[in-house]
Amino acid sequence: MRGWLPGAVTGLGLLLAAPLDAATTSSFTVTAQIVAGCLVVGGVSSYGTLDYGSRSALFSGFAGTSLGGSTVTFQCTPGVALSMSVDGGQNSAGGTRNLKRTGGTQLLAYQLYRDAAYSQNLGIGQSVAVSYSDPTAIKLPVYGRVQLPGTLPAGAYTDVVQVTVSW
Repeated sequence: MRGWLPGAVTGLGLLLAAPLDAATTSSFTVTAQIVAGCLVVGGVSSYGTLDYGSRSALFSGFAGTSLGGSTVTFQCTPGVALSMSVDGGQNSAGGTRNLKRTGGTQLLAYQLYRDAAYSQNLGIGQSVAVSYSDPTAIKLPVYGRVQLPGTLPAGAYTDVVQVTVSW
């Protein structure tokens, strides 16, 4: 009987160990959804300055400029339809944007465009598409043009316009 007992204990040990070696398999799903969108880089307090520079009060003719000095760029998911609109500014009157002389009442009309050739007017509140080739460095296409009459008093003429960007 002695020979039988150790073998029986060993066999019993194998029976008890069998369930510990059992393996179960299952699976789970991993998913992600990327939604189209844009990110404003550089803050949104100011998109830059449309600066016509300094001109003599006697200068008459056109002056043009582009939205410069901007630290704001947009990064968008490739293919996102980005658009912008610009309001009439603080000094608009009768559908015209105006610069106003600081400390005075004199107005100087100006126009905004979305191209450097000044051929695509950017109307007040008009939503326009913003095209881009690099979705990681999108700048707003805003150009300005003013007709200086040569008869305005010297001084700083300013306006503030609000830009709305949507996607």
